[in-house]
This record gives sequence, C-alpha cells and structure tokens, in this order.
Amino acid sequence: SAMSDFHIHPQNAVVEEGGVARFQCQIHGLPEPVILWHKNSMPVNTDNERYTLLPKGVLQITGLRAEDSGIFHCVATNIANVKFSREARLTVSGSHSTVYKDPMILVGPENLTLTVHQTAVLECIATGNPRPIVSWSRLDGRPIGVEGIQVLGTGNLMISDLTVQHSGIYVCAANKPGTRVRRTAQGSLVVQAPAEFVQHPQSISRPVGTTAIFTCVAQGEPPPQITWLRNGQILETSDHIKLKNNNSTLSIYGINQADEAIYQCLAENSAGSTQASARLTVLWADGLPSPPQSVRAETVSATTIQVSWEKPLQNTKEIIGYVLHIRKAADPVEMEYQEAVSKSTFQQLVTDLEPSTSYSFYIKAYTSRGASKASEVTVVSTLGEVPAMPSLFIKVINSTTVQATWEPSIKLGQHEGFKLYYRKVHLSQYTGPVLLASNITAYNITHLDASVVYEVKLLAYNQHGDGNSTVRFVSLRETVERTVLNPPCDCMKDEQNNKTSTTGIIIGIHIGVTCIIFCILFLMFGYRGRLLMCKNVQEQLSTPQIPRSQRSATGLVLNGATRRDRDDRDLNGKQLDMNELERLFPASPSQEQQEKGITSAHSLSAPHDETQISTLPLDEFSIIEEQPDPLPKNPHASSPAASAPNHSSANEG
Repeated sequence: SAMSDFHIHPQNAVVEEGGVARFQCQIHGLPEPVILWHKNSMPVNTDNERYTLLPKGVLQITGLRAEDSGIFHCVATNIANVKFSREARLTVSGSHSTVYKDPMILVGPENLTLTVHQTAVLECIATGNPRPIVSWSRLDGRPIGVEGIQVLGTGNLMISDLTVQHSGIYVCAANKPGTRVRRTAQGSLVVQAPAEFVQHPQSISRPVGTTAIFTCVAQGEPPPQITWLRNGQILETSDHIKLKNNNSTLSIYGINQADEAIYQCLAENSAGSTQASARLTVLWADGLPSPPQSVRAETVSATTIQVSWEKPLQNTKEIIGYVLHIRKAADPVEMEYQEAVSKSTFQQLVTDLEPSTSYSFYIKAYTSRGASKASEVTVVSTLGEVPAMPSLFIKVINSTTVQATWEPSIKLGQHEGFKLYYRKVHLSQYTGPVLLASNITAYNITHLDASVVYEVKLLAYNQHGDGNSTVRFVSLRETVERTVLNPPCDCMKDEQNNKTSTTGIIIGIHIGVTCIIFCILFLMFGYRGRLLMCKNVQEQLSTPQIPRSQRSATGLVLNGATRRDRDDRDLNGKQLDMNELERLFPASPSQEQQEKGITSAHSLSAPHDETQISTLPLDEFSIIEEQPDPLPKNPHASSPAASAPNHSSANEG
C-alpha cells in the first residue's frame, strides 16, 4: 500500500454573497484514499445542505454567506498514510445582489471512463440571478432512468452500480425559472466491462489421427482479444493447427502424441482479463491397422475423379470402414472434407469437383478403437471443361438463304468461338466447320437448294475441346410456294383495273339509288305489288344482283364515295321519283304526307358519318308496325343506307 503527494490542491477564491464556491484536491493511492475537508482546521459540517462533498475530492458551497469565509484544506487517508493538502482561503464579498444575471454554468460534467459496478458523479454548477434550475438529459434522447440515480447538492448527477447501458453523452442544462433562457454543458460517460467467458474450453480425448477442436468465447466492453497458449507458451499456428472466428476456435488436425498438452485461452481488454484452460489427451491403441496401401487417383472427367486403394498390411480384422479425405490442393487443411465407404470397398468415384483443378486425396482405415495413420497423399487434376450447348434458331430469309442465330450465354462457360456445320439431310457429309468468333451471334447460309431439307449444327469450343452441338432442321420449300402463290405486284395493271372498277362502281351506285327510292315509296303506300314493281324497274335498268358476299364491300365503296357523287345521285333520284309518282299516282289526298315521306327517305339515303347519326333527334323517326305480308319483304327496307348495297351494280371490275 502507498500514497502519492497531492497533485491538485485547493485554490484561494473570492466570491460574492449568494454565489457558489468550489474547491478541489486530488491524490492517488493504493488502496484509494478517502478525502475529507476541514474548515479552519475543523471537519466541514456535512449536515449543512449548502455544503456538498463529491467523490474525487470536490467541495461545493452554494448560497454563500459571510460566515462561510475561512481557510479550507483536505485530508487524504488510507491504511498506509495520512496526508494534508495546502490551504486555500475563501472570501465572501459584498451583500446579496438583486441585479439580474443570465444563467451560467461554472463547472460542467467532465468525460469519464469507468468500469461496471463503479459510481459515476457528473458535476454541474450553475449561477445566475434568479438562481437557475439545473436538469439532466442524454444526448441520444434515451431516458436516464431512476434506479441508481441520485442528485447531489443543487445539480450534480450520481449514477451508482454502473452498467454498459449507462454509457453515453450527458447534457446539463441551466434554465432561468419561468423562461426558455438556458445554458448547457455536456460530458461523455464510457462504461467498460472486463473480459469474461461465455463459453469455456473443455478438456477432450481424441484418437490419434483425428481432429481436436477447442472453443473459447468471451465478452466485454471493449470486445476482448483472445490469445491461445500451449503449456504456458504462445501457441504457434501451422498447417495442422488453425485459429478461426477471431481466435475463438482452435482446431488441431491429424493429432499425434506431440499434440497432447494443456491449452489455455486468455481473454483481455482495457478493463481486465481472464483465462481458462483445457487438456487434450491423444489416444493411441495397440493393434490399430497400418495405413491403406497403393492409393491411386485417375481423372474421369472435368468434374469426376476415381480414387482406389488396397487394404492395410497389418491388423485388418477390426476394420469397420475407410474414410477418404478430399481437399483442393490450393486450399488450407481446414477446408478438407471426407467421404466414408464400407470395409469391402476399395474405390470411390468423387463427383461434383471443379474443372481444371488439382485435388489431394488420402485414406484412413477405421476401427471401433480408432483410426490408422493416413496413407500417402496423391494429387491429381480434373480435366478442363468444354463449353455447354448453345441455343440455336433458324430463320428463312429467301428461297436460297437461311440465317442461323444464337444467344451468347454465361452458361456456355469459357469458350473461344463457335463451329457451324450444315448439310442436306440425305447426305452424310457436312459443309463446314465455319469457324466464328465468340462475339458472333448470327450467320447467313446462302446458295441453298429450295427443294430439299437442310440440317444445321452449331457447337462452342475452347482449349479443352468441342462442346455438345445443337441441331436444327429447315426447309425452304414453303417459301418458294408462297412466292408462286403471291407473285410480285404489277402496278400498271392494278392502276388500270382500279380505273375500270371505279367507273363501274359509280354507274352501279346511280342505278342502285334509283331502285332504293322506288322500293321505299312502295313500302310507304303499303301496296302489295311494290316489290314486283321494284323488280321490274331493276330489269328495265339492267341491274344484276350481286352475291351476298360482295354486298358489304359495295356498301363500303358507297359510303366512301365523294360528296360530289352523292349530290349527283340525290338530284337524279329526285327527278326520277317525281316523274314516276305523277305517272303512277296522279292525285292523292295524302300527297303532303307522301312528299314528307319522300323528303325523309331522300335525306336518309345520303350516308352520314357516325357523329351525325348520333346527334339526330329521336323524334324525327317513327316505327310503323305492318301486318304480315304474304310476299317476301326486304329486311333492310327501313334503313335505306343499309339497303343500298343490295341494289348496287355488281360491275366492280
């Protein structure tokens, strides 16, 4: 035990009445000394609530009065010694002032680094007139809590039995009462936790040649570092001794007698350290088999190797099986994996390997009491992998040319290019190969015979050989037939036909409109002979009927006629209507109604576009229900525009 000299002594102070005085002294010792304060050589009265003694040797006096003046010093005591600090004089001046003063923080919280279960004191001394209100908060917004929290004096925060969760930045605020005027100061609190084990290493016994694993998991704040020792010496890693998971896992592969030892795990951080140990016992049984013999490995493909061996020379009766140890030659020992086989099996096909890769193999014979030593190691490489089958599509360009296209794909693997072959299906000999670079995705095959079927074959290749090919069959015969059925357009001939057709259509339209008007007139007067008259008119005007299949087309042409054509039709139709009316029906009391009917029929005979039809008022139309007529009626008579095609000329060219 010992104690140093004071390295912080109290200082003289002159403070106004009603203000705050603060003295501090610091000293180190082992064990930690207790610091008490004396005023005028007498212990300070701690019952006075204006006097606050903080750990680490701080004395605060608030609401100063003249009687607080005096000489102060501190006394440090432990079992080794007692020491006294230098003296400091406190002078209280003047009388209590009523002048307003803004809040001000004289001393704010300092940054602290402590360990769990210790006590933290965050100091905050504020002055002002009126005296400010001191409050505390965390900068991250989390609540400070109430358990273990205590306020010392007028604004000091004390947190007992610290945990790691208490770490954070604490803010002291001094507020003028009844206002938002405030001053703040902040300090950080870091709570450390010494290293402690979550999982201790366990002592184990393992047969020679097997793998021993020790696990050591520790926690703390800051996170502890883990170090391994072997019989008290720093453990050196090697090919068969590996550390993983931030040193928390120790693996010893293929153990032998020399690995038998005490292994220690040391966890340490800035807050403390701890250690634990475990023993490895290596079992060696007499009469174990000798190593398997004549281990051989032969490459079968890019992903497969066949391994074979012979049984050991000694102690083979107790063998229950063999274990094949497999590892990429470039990988560390811990990447090794095993495949177990029965005792009567002396070869194993190892699959799912990587192409163009070296692998190492060795065998152990196992009994119920342990394993043999490892056989000799053999190393062999898999074959290189050829590319996969490409996708292939064939498109006929014309009667002598097809286009082969394919999609580049990462599934092909490494490839240097493509080979394209083609042939007539009845021949055995291919044309090709056509060598194409790896970035080419299409090729035109020309000068083909349209009368035969062709076979097209595509494959990708690399330095390891040709991949499997994709085959497609194509016939150009259909293309030739389509060309014959659809000869090239003779534009001059079409032009002449169009002119002839147009002339015939116009003539047919005029004749058809005349017939329509007569039919409507007969319908309106209700005479039974109106269809016969319509027929006679048609015969006189030589208007042959057109097939039903052509009527719709004629109707389309009529609706597409120019406005001038429509106007001409309307005029001719009117003259014909009036002449025939006077000849057939010289006088009639309902002549006015007839004229109305004619006007209505004529206006309807001119085609309207969709918008015009949709805006016609409904009260312009009436539906007249007639008694059934023994003669056949035209079902479209009520709609002249729709019936026009039935009587139009069929002379469309």
